Amino acid sequence: MMSSVSIQNEIEYPESNGKPMGETDLHRDWMVGLLEIFRQRYAGQQVYIASDLLLYFVEGTPTKYVVPDCFVVLNCNPQRRRTFQTWKEGRVPDVVFEVTSRSTSSVDYIDKLTIYEQMGVQEYFLYDPTADYLDPPLQGYRLTNGDLRAIPTTGGRIRCNTLGVDLFLNDLDLVIVDSETGIEQLTRADSEESAREKAEQGRTQEHVARLAAENRVFELEEELRRLKSGNT
Repeated sequence: MMSSVSIQNEIEYPESNGKPMGETDLHRDWMVGLLEIFRQRYAGQQVYIASDLLLYFVEGTPTKYVVPDCFVVLNCNPQRRRTFQTWKEGRVPDVVFEVTSRSTSSVDYIDKLTIYEQMGVQEYFLYDPTADYLDPPLQGYRLTNGDLRAIPTTGGRIRCNTLGVDLFLNDLDLVIVDSETGIEQLTRADSEESAREKAEQGRTQEHVARLAAENRVFELEEELRRLKSGNT
């Protein structure tokens, strides 16, 4: 008679559900953008961040899975995984982000919200970059007494307590800033580009200041020559 342990070991948890992403470039770009923003924020830390990865939440039942657009797990080994199995990790995502589209609006708003609530996800955010499928297009939910309840906005911002960031929309673009410093959270590429731009601005300002100083010296020398000429 086969033991329950060996039966459990034979259960397969596929790395793909066989379904194509089937999203627009805009939605895919935001999914990848969220992944890269949080990878940059938590670079070098014990934080696992993933996008479009199969997340299994019931041991022994490979049909019980969800595929978040982006999720963050604090105090977790950041090494790459083929799937995320909550019972092996001993953890569930702390925060989940879904980029809502036509094909996912009802699933994100109803089905996934229920699943994440049951899993114990601390905070859940939905973002509709086209504002066609969610009203308002940015929404947040926080686990309170076992229920994911809507997070109120303050000055148009929604705070993610777990990650210490504020989320808001600039037109329809999602902006994420550090709650304490107000510094915008960027991808690594955008951070490097911003640093290059600041360095270039610094060089330009230095050059302008040097020219202004040289002009001032020239003007003073000219004034001194005029004074000397007038005294002779």
